[in-house]
Amino acid sequence: MKLASLFTGAGGLDKGFEKAGFHVVWANEYDSTIWETFEHNFPKTKLDKRSIVDVPASEIPDVDGIIGGPPCQSWSEAGAGRGINDKRGQLFYDYIRLLKDKQPKFFLAENVSGILHPKHAEAFNAILKEFENAGYEVSHKLLNANDYDVPEDRLRVIIVGYRKDLKKKFEFPEPQKYKPVLKDAIYDLRLAKPALDKNKTNGDELKIPNHEYMNGGFSSIYMSRNRVRSWDEPSFTIQAGGRHAPIHPQAPKMKFISQNERIFVPGKEDLYRRLSVRECARIQTFPDDFIFKYRDIADGYKMIGNAVAVNFAFHLAKKIMDDLK
Repeated sequence: MKLASLFTGAGGLDKGFEKAGFHVVWANEYDSTIWETFEHNFPKTKLDKRSIVDVPASEIPDVDGIIGGPPCQSWSEAGAGRGINDKRGQLFYDYIRLLKDKQPKFFLAENVSGILHPKHAEAFNAILKEFENAGYEVSHKLLNANDYDVPEDRLRVIIVGYRKDLKKKFEFPEPQKYKPVLKDAIYDLRLAKPALDKNKTNGDELKIPNHEYMNGGFSSIYMSRNRVRSWDEPSFTIQAGGRHAPIHPQAPKMKFISQNERIFVPGKEDLYRRLSVRECARIQTFPDDFIFKYRDIADGYKMIGNAVAVNFAFHLAKKIMDDLK
């Protein structure tokens, strides 16, 4: 089955769907810092580099499904949370515009849990109504990727629609019994390298591609919470900013001083380093042969933090594939 991927990013969603037997034939991504990574890892997929607002439906090939996660910053609890009042929040409507015109068998959209905040209720319900008006039987649910073979606590809202003439409704797959932890994902990775001056990449000097971590201090906001999960726990959510990458589990949990203030355990400061780009990729279940291309290490963290975890996408895609066969 053929797919078009919108807001494709580095292609975590695409990779999961391909693993389930789909074929992404066309993708759209506007951020130029991502193009090289996507084209390296998806050499057979045509990448459209325009802003989605400039893409006419007539230029997208006929496909069985449309997948993609419209930008989430507008809905994020950590961000300004302006929702539909933000231009990025309004990109949901371009997704719906293309869906209405193309009428594939199904669509899947992904977004942050913040979209369910009461202040966004009216806007979110309007988006769901628009999906229905486009001709789809719509299901949505808040899921944790850790329930679907991802060693990370990562809450995401998934919206799936089946075209009404198919007379089917998507039922979300049951959580997996085993919840993976950090030891499953990154224990076998050996010493990571610090990034070069100004957090530039070590490039070809790395024995394991992308296995390098961001240098620099930790903000008071960062130090206000424990940022260490141990080997037998799932990771904190991998975010799009390298400065906020979790600390490697080799370090002891941070010491509580007072509310909103913690410190690194005295005498153990050398153990506290951010997870490397490759470690973050492993946690997001990208395979090791998926190579991230960047000059600034911050772009590597951004691509991975904004991606849908590959295994999470696979479980959703496999259920869709089974339903539509």
